[in-house]
Amino acid sequence: MGSVVYVGVGGRTTQAGAQALARAVAGTGHTVEPVPISSTLHLKSQVTALPDGTVVGFPDLVDQVSAWPRFLAVPEPEGAHVVVLADDTVLMSDAAPRSADLFRSRGLSVIEVDVSEFVKLEGCVTCLSVRQHPFD
Repeated sequence: MGSVVYVGVGGRTTQAGAQALARAVAGTGHTVEPVPISSTLHLKSQVTALPDGTVVGFPDLVDQVSAWPRFLAVPEPEGAHVVVLADDTVLMSDAAPRSADLFRSRGLSVIEVDVSEFVKLEGCVTCLSVRQHPFD
């Protein structure tokens, strides 16, 4: 988000991994901020960010709500998983209609997709998305 790269430390990534990433991005203008996780395997299983940088998550699954300066609780677990497509558009699961309405009330266009087959294997829209990182 912006110049900060948040890294979940716990599930699959160790503190040493976060430190290695910090060394890799040194000199790019980015910093690495480790975030402890234990409730889920991935940080993006707990939170993602809206285009304005507001972090969204389902509080029961977020280990450290206080890690995020701007946190918005969503009413469904699936509402925590958004992919930013443009400054005013997000992609998300159709299994979180109340979260979609919340995002629309904030002026966002929301594209909802059925990912129910992927959810059966603990997947979500963020798992299915490949984003170009800002270091290219």
